[in-house]
This record gives sequence, C-alpha cells and structure tokens, in this order.
Amino acid sequence: MITGITDEFCREHLNEEYADLSRKMAAALSRKRPLPLESGRARSWAASIVYALARVNFLSDKSREPYMTTGELCERIGVSQSNASSKSREIWSTLDLVQLHPDWCLPSMLDENPLAWIVEVNGLPVDARVAPREVQEEAYRLGLIPYLP
Repeated sequence: MITGITDEFCREHLNEEYADLSRKMAAALSRKRPLPLESGRARSWAASIVYALARVNFLSDKSREPYMTTGELCERIGVSQSNASSKSREIWSTLDLVQLHPDWCLPSMLDENPLAWIVEVNGLPVDARVAPREVQEEAYRLGLIPYLP
C-alpha cells in the first residue's frame, strides 16, 4: 500500500529514481523492529518516506531537477506538512540519514556526492576517484564506493 502511493506520486511528480529509492526505504523500514510503519496511515508514511528522501537529495533546491518544496510535496500527496515532517524525523533517526547519504542519494547525483567516494586508507580519508586503480577496485569489492570511476 505504501509503495503503491509512493510509486504513483513519484512517477507523476518526480522521477523513477525517487520511486526506486522510496521502495528501497519502505523495505528498509519494514525490516526494523519495532516496526515503525505499523502506527499511522499508509499515506502519511508514504509522504514521510518521500519527504525524507527529498531532504537527503535537496529536492527543495531550485537549482536541481526535479524541484519541489516540501509544502508542495505534502499538499500533492494529501497529508499535513507537520505530519510528514514528524514521521520524516523518525525515519532519519531510524536509518541514520544525513544529507547526501550515499545509500539514499539519487543515482544521478552520485558523481557529485563527495560522501559516496571517501574511503579510509591507512587512517586517512581519501577520495577514491583519485586513488590508484587497485585501491578503487578494492574499495568497490568491499562495497565502499558505488562503482569504479
């Protein structure tokens, strides 16, 4: 039910990347105990998932495409902004989110996301994109970077 709402909303107002990440986030939340999705309406959780992803990916930044304010998001999905914001904070806490979190970043933004590329080498943070190829390959093999640059 939740993913049906997020799929429809994302396809109509955002894009397939948001729809994919929304499904992934709903699945991640459904594996948490106690199950946060048990309390409240499905539409509220759907809005909150998209709201959380909007914050991670700067949806309300006019220089980005797609663009939408969180107020517009809530209005179009049919919930109050205070409700979506409150549940979104719960999602952020549950999933340890930060802006540009590599696991929740839109694939189209990964190239410019510094958090997706920082690896620790001998105790020092290194941008894997400028590291030697063997370091890149090992970082990729360990799942530390999204793909080989």
